Amino acid sequence: MTQQFMNDVNVQKTVHADFDVEHILPLLTVDEKIALISGSDPWHTAPIHRFGIPSIRLTDGPNGVRGTRFFNGIPAACFPCGTGLAATWDTTLVQKGGQLQGQEAIAKGASVILGPTTNMQRSPLGGRGFESFSEDPVLAGNMSAATITGIQSTGVAATLKHFVCNDQEHERQSVDALVPEQALREIYLMPFQIAQRDAKPMCYMTAYNKVNGTHASESKKLITDVLRKEWSFDGMVMSDWFGVYSTAESIQAGLDLEMPGPSYMRGTLVKQALGCGKLLPFELDQCVREVLKLVKKVLPLGIPENAEELTADTPETSSLLRSLASASLVLLKNDNSILPFTKNKTTAVIGPNANFAAYCGGGSASLKPYYAISPLEGLRAQLPDIQYSLGAPGWKKMPLLSRLTKASNGLAGFDMKVYLEPPSKQDREMIDSLYVDTADVFLADYAHPKIESNLFYLELDGTLTPEETSEYEFSLSVSGTGKVFVDDQCVVDNETVQTPGDSFFGSGTIEEIGTIKLEKDKTYTVRITFGTLPTRTFNVAGATSFGAGGLRAGCVPKIELETEIQKAVELAKKVDQVILCAGLNSDWESEGYDRSTMDLPPGTDKLIAAVVAANPNTAVIIQSGTPVTMPWLNDVPALVHAWYGGNETGNAIADVVFGAANPSGKLPLSFPHRNEDNPAFLNFRSERGSTRYGEGVYIGYRFYEKCKKEVAFPFGHGLSYTTFNLSSLSLQNTDEEILVTLDVQNTGNIEGAEVVQVYVSQQSPSINRPPKELKGFEKVVLRPQQTERVTIKIKTKYATSFWDEHRSAWVQEMGRYVVHVGTSSAEIPLSAGFEVEQTSWWNGL
Repeated sequence: MTQQFMNDVNVQKTVHADFDVEHILPLLTVDEKIALISGSDPWHTAPIHRFGIPSIRLTDGPNGVRGTRFFNGIPAACFPCGTGLAATWDTTLVQKGGQLQGQEAIAKGASVILGPTTNMQRSPLGGRGFESFSEDPVLAGNMSAATITGIQSTGVAATLKHFVCNDQEHERQSVDALVPEQALREIYLMPFQIAQRDAKPMCYMTAYNKVNGTHASESKKLITDVLRKEWSFDGMVMSDWFGVYSTAESIQAGLDLEMPGPSYMRGTLVKQALGCGKLLPFELDQCVREVLKLVKKVLPLGIPENAEELTADTPETSSLLRSLASASLVLLKNDNSILPFTKNKTTAVIGPNANFAAYCGGGSASLKPYYAISPLEGLRAQLPDIQYSLGAPGWKKMPLLSRLTKASNGLAGFDMKVYLEPPSKQDREMIDSLYVDTADVFLADYAHPKIESNLFYLELDGTLTPEETSEYEFSLSVSGTGKVFVDDQCVVDNETVQTPGDSFFGSGTIEEIGTIKLEKDKTYTVRITFGTLPTRTFNVAGATSFGAGGLRAGCVPKIELETEIQKAVELAKKVDQVILCAGLNSDWESEGYDRSTMDLPPGTDKLIAAVVAANPNTAVIIQSGTPVTMPWLNDVPALVHAWYGGNETGNAIADVVFGAANPSGKLPLSFPHRNEDNPAFLNFRSERGSTRYGEGVYIGYRFYEKCKKEVAFPFGHGLSYTTFNLSSLSLQNTDEEILVTLDVQNTGNIEGAEVVQVYVSQQSPSINRPPKELKGFEKVVLRPQQTERVTIKIKTKYATSFWDEHRSAWVQEMGRYVVHVGTSSAEIPLSAGFEVEQTSWWNGL
């Protein structure tokens, strides 16, 4: 952090009077207690000023600290997505990232970060899969612990979420996750257990869904019995936003804070429950106590109430984000070592993700970044004379109209006007006007003194001057109603007839599209009229609606796929080397809905095949948070998986492609050939209100190895521009700890990093178990020809135990166990055995 930034933050600091929780608790009125167990607004807890109890601010999120505003938010640092961070397999680096998140939260005036996300990737289709870390609970747990440790080192509270089994978006608030107890403990609760053991987060957030018949937010078993009693959690539990479905039951289960505010399930309903005896005073007091304890823990931050939200866009921030993004990239394939490319050859960059910064996934993980470097920008910064071709449209929703329009101030975007009456009302009064730099306007938190409800109207005005004469397609999706006009001609009508879709967390419409011919260099007026959510002409059962809804408008010259592919092929033939950037983006992977297929966007596979056939010296860069199908895999000589890399996405890709950074990422999840191959294929999505976790503990590599099913790339896989050798394995084991020691040598000519992965298998278990399971890992950076002796410590009971459903306890069985050490789940050259002398059971941490 620069000194100026720290000075700006210090100006905001204030001194809150300390308070004694147990002294204050009996002095609070019932109304004050009820106020404390719900948010006062979408992002703040309620204050009790007469006792010096301030309101504290909460903020998303998993891959960056957005602050309190979806609408016209303050820019922030955007980190690689969860799977990208886990792909580093570097807990030290991820902990530094957590520390930066804490500093970002302080700049935004927030005391609590709503993250990290540590749910499991059961299926490649999970809409929020990119947000979580891994298919493996040990990797996910260690990444969660590292993030939490980093965040809380700054004094900011971390919130581990979503507790538990929020592994799909389909009917997420009502679905009942039917999970065998063994799988619940060994897979889905285990990353939370590891994070609790190693990092002790100050907060947890409950999941939207049910778990084995009971909503997580009112599950006494999960919140009280497991989290508080078994794991000794001493902190606050909050709901996901609009994730409370009961009053007395959620309080009795131990859900301390309902979010967001103002309350809809507590408030006067709590008073009613107290009055009829359904809720007892001591049960209310316990939730109040935890809220007060959290406020007390974060008092030393000295953040004033309603603090101004600041930015911290510093060179140090950029440097760390670039290191995180570069370390996350996974070199999946590199035949004949064609990567890294040299800069003295003619080079083309092709593909839908090249000139578009896919820096994060969609939903509550999204934010307004300080900046976002596209792959094309990053590559051109290192090789300016690169040639570019689109090749194929990779978008699910059209690129934003605001890329092409200008507001009256000359900047990209629109002039936005706000009215209380619809356009049909003559001489209506404008109550607000402001500049917006985006055509993706989400009104979750827009407010104005004259607006007393969620019903109001917008008008967005801008000008568009086309760079080519063409048919142009305009699009509009809304949570509300709207139309797009070009020179007063209605091009898109999403008001007269509306079709429900997945926009705006499932509360909005599909993307309606209209076409109009525009002439080069002629300036057109563009107007969008919009009525907020209450004007919507349909209802959506179960959708979460935030605030007054929103609109998203897009525009692009009409594209003929075959023509664009042919242009790309002709360019590929003319150059020495090609960098082809493709994949998904925040429209394809988002909170609110799951992916319908594992495939890349239509036309992408055809583009890749055609370009590689035209120029075999092609490196393919894929961006996605979860696996995609790759029918062209055998023909592509070099393949890099780049995830969503945050602000520094493009620079990180360029660093790896041109060799400024030696790739060291490893896959945090298996990449199957097809969605049909994955173990949750028959049991994904809600059917009649439930999802059966029929695969049990066999998710990811546990399933593929048990069934001997070939995958495109195995868990833990990742190549380097150098080579490594593992040797001289030795074990020391006690009842408490296993020490795995070995030599790791860099046998190549450049510095690089290798991830040593330790798996354990039980030789003669009394039940069916996976062939082996990850139990520890260590990332080692080595100079050319350097050898380092590495020791990895693993807790014996965690390495050997499984959940005994008869005893409701962990069992460590007597017998022989084998430690397998390698560089992926499929590359394990070293092994050694040890014995457990006596069977024993245990609970807790």
